[in-house]
Amino acid sequence: MEQIIETVRGFEGALVVVPEPGGDFPEIAWGDAFFYYAPDGRIPPATQPYGTIVTKNYPDDSASDLDPPGRWRVNVHVGRTALPELVGARYDLAAADVVLPHPVYGPLGWICVVNPGERTTGTVVRLLREAHEAARARAARRRS
Repeated sequence: MEQIIETVRGFEGALVVVPEPGGDFPEIAWGDAFFYYAPDGRIPPATQPYGTIVTKNYPDDSASDLDPPGRWRVNVHVGRTALPELVGARYDLAAADVVLPHPVYGPLGWICVVNPGERTTGTVVRLLREAHEAARARAARRRS
């Protein structure tokens, strides 16, 4: 998990937010990570992150079984058209080290990987870089 967070921090203009106790974020977000394109270092208004890491089940999002110790999931917005190329037709949403549709946001073009390992870490990093570049392009269009 830390390797992925540090990799994203290295993307030009990336903002990685990792909520901690005592901050402005709700307790359920503590320990998770949120990835934005934000060269000014501030969370962009009215913008969702292009990637996240979650470390626990959320209400209405427990299919990945993240509550056992050591389980976490990286989520990346890849777009609706890319999703079918990345995931198979049959899958177990709790499987580790497999690219899967996000259990809740898959129809909106999000993939996820529980505990990325040898098979998927390279793919996850590539998809995060592509999502970062797409977020950068959207920000540039908004400015012009």
